[in-house]
Amino acid sequence: MPRRPAGPRPPLPSDAPFIPARDRPHWAARTENTKNRLMGRVLQRLGWDVRLQPFIGYGAPGRIRVLAKVLYASPSTPADYHDQPVHDMRTMAVRGWRNFASQVAPFARVRVTIAGDEFLVHADRSGIIDTELVVDLPPGRHQAVLSTHPGNAVTAEVLVFSPEERIGVVSDIDDTVMITWLPRPLLAFWNAFVIHQSSRRVVRGMPALYQEILREHPAAPVVYLSTGAWNVFPVLRRFLFKNGYPDGPMLLTDWGPTNTGFFRSGREHKVRALARLAEAFPQVKWILIGDDGQHDPDTYRAFEAYHPDHVEAIAIRQLTEPEQVLAHGSRRPLAEAPSRLPGDSRRTVRAPDGHGLSRALRGLGVLS
Repeated sequence: MPRRPAGPRPPLPSDAPFIPARDRPHWAARTENTKNRLMGRVLQRLGWDVRLQPFIGYGAPGRIRVLAKVLYASPSTPADYHDQPVHDMRTMAVRGWRNFASQVAPFARVRVTIAGDEFLVHADRSGIIDTELVVDLPPGRHQAVLSTHPGNAVTAEVLVFSPEERIGVVSDIDDTVMITWLPRPLLAFWNAFVIHQSSRRVVRGMPALYQEILREHPAAPVVYLSTGAWNVFPVLRRFLFKNGYPDGPMLLTDWGPTNTGFFRSGREHKVRALARLAEAFPQVKWILIGDDGQHDPDTYRAFEAYHPDHVEAIAIRQLTEPEQVLAHGSRRPLAEAPSRLPGDSRRTVRAPDGHGLSRALRGLGVLS
């Protein structure tokens, strides 16, 4: 495509359509793009190269979704620096800010090799690889090889779910499987950037609930859907492993401004992810697990209204009194925390922990 000649832009014709301001990139996104471009040039002159951080992909026979992130690193950084085993606990003691100090490589070209097929994909403006590939793989755990050149290849796990399975789990993370006090901005900053990543606490009874579901449905897909940033993916995965949660893909968000504002809409992210899962796995009915600290009940209720055939149950963990104060600024006595609220469907249950949710799901017949 030929480039426009240098010089001032010609005036718009009188009949040119008006471009609404909301359709133009937000000034924060333009600033971030400029910063990434300048930092990339500086790091390349210093001899830095790109490294790939693989995430867990998923799919069904015939189509998979590959997820990763492209980052700059010093020449001494090994190619598998971001590809450490999940059972390696040494990095659990790092402070959170280190996960946010890396520089992304936007629009990098990445080669993906899986099952003998090769694909060429590109990162987005935030360095995120999120692509769907047409490749026929049997159900199970597979490995895709990602590289920008032969010297920095890494392997990314891809979980192909069985088309025979009819039950799946979609789970929130913050205040659902672990306590982070995330709704309060100051404490969210403290948890994300300051404290040791190993200090987060597990929600009582939730690992047992997930294990109970998988005992009855061993091949059930488990997908963690959160508004958390991709930067903390390694920490979250090790937390889940350490506390006995099943392994599974995580659908997180990018940290930073978007084309429409300073931050992404967490609720919109979850709505789109749920719709995408319903399209990818039309045979699966999901057990949607979240908490009442933010928008999970409304998000799940809306999904159930639009996709009633894709919802097996909605399980909402009720926050404790202190968590309610941090989340909503008001105190709700535990005695006034009903197991069902107006607007909840008959498939919705509420309880303060995993043990209570397990009993409630057994009452619905979801668990035997």
